[in-house]
Amino acid sequence: MSDVLLLRWLLTALAGACLLAAPGLQAQSVALTFDDGPSLAATPRLSPQARNAAMLAALARHKVKAALFVTAGNGAVKPEALALARAWGQAGHAIGNHTMSHPDLDNAKTTLARYQQELLDCDRIIATLPGYQKWFRFTYLREGNTPDKRDGMRAFLRGQGYRNAYVSLDTSDWRLNDKLAEVLARDPQADVEPIRQAYLAHIRQRALAYRELAQRLQGRDIPQVLLLHHNLINALWLDDVLRQFSDMGWQFTTPTEAFADPVYQLQPQRNAPGQSLLISMGRSLGLGTQDIGLRLMDDGDFEIEALRQQGL
Repeated sequence: MSDVLLLRWLLTALAGACLLAAPGLQAQSVALTFDDGPSLAATPRLSPQARNAAMLAALARHKVKAALFVTAGNGAVKPEALALARAWGQAGHAIGNHTMSHPDLDNAKTTLARYQQELLDCDRIIATLPGYQKWFRFTYLREGNTPDKRDGMRAFLRGQGYRNAYVSLDTSDWRLNDKLAEVLARDPQADVEPIRQAYLAHIRQRALAYRELAQRLQGRDIPQVLLLHHNLINALWLDDVLRQFSDMGWQFTTPTEAFADPVYQLQPQRNAPGQSLLISMGRSLGLGTQDIGLRLMDDGDFEIEALRQQGL
């Protein structure tokens, strides 16, 4: 049986199983995950400690339990940043692994051995933190530019007892965060309300589009796993993001509950770099960019162009 036919069979079989799974997640639900933190880099308006506290406060106000995927080289190698990660675990959030220095496994210069060592080195730093889970989030959501890398990492994760911490609802919050930092670097008192509005519209568009894609591929709503980043834009406006999801009628779930859904057991081939689990599933079934929708893969180009037209 070909890989495509096999995946079609698996998707059909798991779709039926999924309808019986997770009875507490009958409405559309979303689990929040944050990559690349905690960072000690300076940003306008908020210190590293203030950024961390603001995100934790927003999650607490909405009674959301999330996951932080630590890139240790961003700061956690130092006690002051490791303390910021520890605060997430102490607040009841999960702590996962996002490598030491965020290398790209699709890069020909990144060997499989080096990438695996990045995971092990990060693991030694985060393993003692409260909330620690053996969850690994691939950097750039890229699983390797060759079958040997892809299959080698999958075998390595199994051997280490690690879960592939898939993303289903990908966002380009990092792109809008770059725009926010750029505008505030020029003028710390700049009016950034247009960026806030663009960010919320971006999250809403991605959420609805990925929900529609899940319904097309699985015939149902799946618990979505949302990818955000530990950055300034979320320190400022995570509360608004969470309120918007509530206003849309979505329910919050935990990453643990979301990952229990059988859809997250799939291992589709990834023929294009950096993509959500749902896009990978679609690609493996032969869907092209036009079928999936360009707005799911444009890295926020639509919003950035709209802000440019507003003079930002």
